[in-house]
Amino acid sequence: MKKLILCVEDEAAIRSMIRFSLEREGYAVQEAENARSARNLAAEMTPDLILIDWMLPDVSGPELIRRFRRDALTSDVPIIMLTAKSEEDDMIHGLEAGADDYLVKPVSLKTLSARIRALLRRSDGFGAQRIINSGRLQLNQDAHQLRIDGAPVHLGTTEYRLLEFFMQHPDKVYSRSQLLDFVWGQNTYIEERTVDVHVLRLRKTLKAHAADNVIQTVRGAGYLFSAESPDAE
Repeated sequence: MKKLILCVEDEAAIRSMIRFSLEREGYAVQEAENARSARNLAAEMTPDLILIDWMLPDVSGPELIRRFRRDALTSDVPIIMLTAKSEEDDMIHGLEAGADDYLVKPVSLKTLSARIRALLRRSDGFGAQRIINSGRLQLNQDAHQLRIDGAPVHLGTTEYRLLEFFMQHPDKVYSRSQLLDFVWGQNTYIEERTVDVHVLRLRKTLKAHAADNVIQTVRGAGYLFSAESPDAE
């Protein structure tokens, strides 16, 4: 599976150049022109590495890095800051915000590629399986496999993605609209009722293993996942 790199850069020409270079290296690349778009893309599919420009139109690069670090979904994702700011104090600021590396523009694409490879080698997900454990449930993100009490459980693609999101964001209520944005993507135009249908399918699969109580319906609000939850209504 190709490593996914999220490039957050407001200049389209630079994004295109980086994308072209990295795709030739065998990476999959997503582009974001601002912080809001970057966070939405990361919520839809967690990147293996993020490139972030300092000067973004909505928030600064360091602030975006801090937000990524506060999010359990991206807290451990390697981040490289790309910026024209070359002063030592700027570099310290970027690294203290949570960047793993700091490159000053214009940067050699060969150098960028080498830094990416080095960070991916050191990252927790490189060469090791990504596992989410929650009570009796264990989700192997690399194998896309759910186990309950150690036994493998088959899930459809959408139900897998829905459960993965729930397990990455436990003990928090999400509305149907939010789940559509985070699991299906903001550019997908489907009815909110679709969420109910897939939650029902997911619960049916979990119920066969007496584990459907992990997904609660919160009346008037949406759904909540908790390994310690009471029986769902």
